[in-house]
Amino acid sequence: MGLAAFAWYGALLITGRQLRAARALLGMEQIELAKRSRVAIGTVRRMESFSGEIGSRTATLSLVIRALEKAGIEFLNDDRPGVRLRVGKR
Repeated sequence: MGLAAFAWYGALLITGRQLRAARALLGMEQIELAKRSRVAIGTVRRMESFSGEIGSRTATLSLVIRALEKAGIEFLNDDRPGVRLRVGKR
């Protein structure tokens, strides 16, 4: 798909709003997410600034998504995309 491919993670389409919501559920600052993901803080800010689909390197987005999932987030993308905490987390 290339460098500017829309960010699909598995079968899920991830949006900037979902990233912001996931981080808010965890009470996590952008800098902490950047450190856990091993990406630049500017990258996290840019990803979160998208109101819809994230235009990003798929590998970079995968690092961010994995960090959030490891912290206890579950991404939803049925007819109503969203995020929630996995059972047993926080």
